[in-house]
Amino acid sequence: MGDGLVLTRGTWSWDVCEPSRYQLCGTMQFFNITKRNELFIPEVQGKVRIFSRDILDDVSSKIQIIPVHPGEKPKKRCDGYWPAYITRAGESTAMQVILDIQSSRGRQLHGLQAVRLELEYVCYGPHGRSSHAQHLVLPLSFPPVVESNPQWQEIKGLGYVMPIRTHLLSHLDDPLQVLQTYALPHCKAGDMIAIGETPLAIMQGRFRHPRGLQPGLVAKLACRCFLPTSSLATACGMQSLIDISGRLRVIVAVIIAVIARLMGIRGMFYRIAGKQARLIDDVSGTLPPYDQYITLGPIHVQATVDALKAKTGCEVAVVDANDLRQVQILAASHGINDKVLQAALRDNPAGKVIIKEELIDSSSFLIL
Repeated sequence: MGDGLVLTRGTWSWDVCEPSRYQLCGTMQFFNITKRNELFIPEVQGKVRIFSRDILDDVSSKIQIIPVHPGEKPKKRCDGYWPAYITRAGESTAMQVILDIQSSRGRQLHGLQAVRLELEYVCYGPHGRSSHAQHLVLPLSFPPVVESNPQWQEIKGLGYVMPIRTHLLSHLDDPLQVLQTYALPHCKAGDMIAIGETPLAIMQGRFRHPRGLQPGLVAKLACRCFLPTSSLATACGMQSLIDISGRLRVIVAVIIAVIARLMGIRGMFYRIAGKQARLIDDVSGTLPPYDQYITLGPIHVQATVDALKAKTGCEVAVVDANDLRQVQILAASHGINDKVLQAALRDNPAGKVIIKEELIDSSSFLIL
């Protein structure tokens, strides 16, 4: 949020997919969510970062930002300059973003994995002048829908588990569509599908760059109460929780947690601060290119599980599993056996596959 000026991640299409040239096009909207202030958008610019399995010495990218204002006023310029624009309270405007990627040698681009865009914009108004950015990730590589040699892993006494590798998930993905594409072709009656909480959060667009956070005094002090390995042990990680749960709630949680720890009771902070406290992944908490972001926990989890169960007929659960043999079931359909699911995920079978995979990997589903 830019002091009342919000830029969405927008909708995107892949307009050109030639062997040596890609073109992606998106429409992003600015919203003035204030009740009375006029806010200026005097500057907008974009940055591109390409992720690839191959060297990128002959690959170039160009980004065009084209105003799409109501009434086409002011009109777009041929030189690509962004004329300053005023959004009135409660109103919006849009821009078209065109990204061209090509190889100067005509080399095929199938080695490209994803692209990260950073749209920087300036908000100017009664508050002064402030710089902000919106970040988004778009996949450029898609694995086979049905792998020729599925990797079933035996879990003694429980059956078999198969990690499902998807494309790099983003805010453009719908959980149902992704599940239908990658998981359902392998499912049979009685199977359970486990969805990682981080992939679900990413599909919901719940990730923030630390640069967009302004840690306050509470965040800077409270984060020092946690072990260095905690996602709440940094000022930005803690501030992201404060933005969700509220400053007063976090202060109360810290005070009670400190008193409880002196009495030998642990875990009170997470019980009081809310569910999101356990689900936030700080920088480096997930795989590239999301490792530079703070990923929040997913929302409406039980409703999502219920909807997926109703539309697919499979038992579905959303889980948080790690390599410390800790498994938390955030939500599950009625037919899920919690004990069986936790036992099957305790060795983190998806994590084992991820370690063996490439830089960017999305083993987002497990079929049991």
